[in-house]
Amino acid sequence: MKKAKDILYSNTLSRLVMGLAIILTMIAIIVVATRDNGNGQRRSRRDENEHGTVVMVEKGDSLSKLLTAQGFESREVRKIAKILKTEADVSTLRANNDRIEFIRRGGSDAPIEKIIITPSPWRKVELTADDAGGWQCNTKFIARDSRAVYRSGEILDGDSFFLAGQRAGIPAGILADVYDLLAFEMDFERDVRAGQRFSVLFEENFSNGKKVENGRVLAVSFDALRGTVKMYRFRKPDGTTGYYDEDGNGAIKSLKRTPINNARVTSSFSTRRKHPVLGFTRAHKGVDFRASTGTPIPAAGAGRVVARSFNRGHGNFVKIRHNGSYETLYAHMSRFAKGVTVGTTVRQGQTIGYVGSTGLSTGPHLHYEIIKDGKHVNPMTVKLPAISNLDSADKRKFLEFRKTVDKGIEELKKNPGMFIQL
Repeated sequence: MKKAKDILYSNTLSRLVMGLAIILTMIAIIVVATRDNGNGQRRSRRDENEHGTVVMVEKGDSLSKLLTAQGFESREVRKIAKILKTEADVSTLRANNDRIEFIRRGGSDAPIEKIIITPSPWRKVELTADDAGGWQCNTKFIARDSRAVYRSGEILDGDSFFLAGQRAGIPAGILADVYDLLAFEMDFERDVRAGQRFSVLFEENFSNGKKVENGRVLAVSFDALRGTVKMYRFRKPDGTTGYYDEDGNGAIKSLKRTPINNARVTSSFSTRRKHPVLGFTRAHKGVDFRASTGTPIPAAGAGRVVARSFNRGHGNFVKIRHNGSYETLYAHMSRFAKGVTVGTTVRQGQTIGYVGSTGLSTGPHLHYEIIKDGKHVNPMTVKLPAISNLDSADKRKFLEFRKTVDKGIEELKKNPGMFIQL
């Protein structure tokens, strides 16, 4: 019988349907098991002669300080620090997060034989003393207990998507990820209206029955003005993942319509607009987004900087070429980001400058333009190309996968307090 953890990643429809049939049974078992483990943690059985000392890292602590406090000499401290850095990629300690356990055999005054560092909930590093006076390093990875949970909500009068999402119980970090995904298809300032419904399927990661962090967005749906926007996270047979719409087309576009999340549109694209400074009518070849001075401006897509300069109209501006057809321009910056010069290759989301009011501007805002084949187009309505689509074979697998996810979502709608074990 197929385990529920395979429910979102199976490659055959028959196995997926079988997995769906046992979701509720598995969830019931999981809930009972969680209750049984909730009253305390199991203690590992250790040799009676072993003595362990656990030290929580506090503000101002360093590895050197903590090792010295346990009786290590400077030479040994340097040796241990080098091993941790080169073999376990541990070079710093995080206050109020990391913990170190020192294990002695034979009593509290005996030499330390093992050092255990837990630099994250999912990784444990053990240093064990050997007979030659050295230390053997071993890294153990801790499996995540990942669960898919479903949350849905509705936009009310006066709501922003963020407020409505918080009311629906969606964590702030997940909402930020949803913003980034949906920004390719909609404008959260102009497209959000009372009565619109939305939903998110996302991961929660647990360790020993305790939630540690939120994971990835698995599926999202939003009733936008131009129709319902849906995206699904799908892993292809080659191991790569991406987000795709209902039909298996790439949902992540090469450019974002709104570079700054949740920024208010103050002036739209127009062929005739009375300029607020010059006073006469002329074309407004982009969209203005209100934001406070110093707000980071991310690149709307990956590309190469072809202009970084100042002129009377745009003030400080950056222009990026994304491919043979598309360019974007960002104007009125207060300053440029460090390292962003002509010829610099930037990734999507990388900060290229900061909001300001330089040039012909009446207040701090971002003026954003998209140029397609040398002609300015409306960022809010232009059809943007996807970064990658699925081939025919992968698309068939995706469509089977999407049906399964939708069935799982329907079950969670009926039972909002439950989850799917991944």
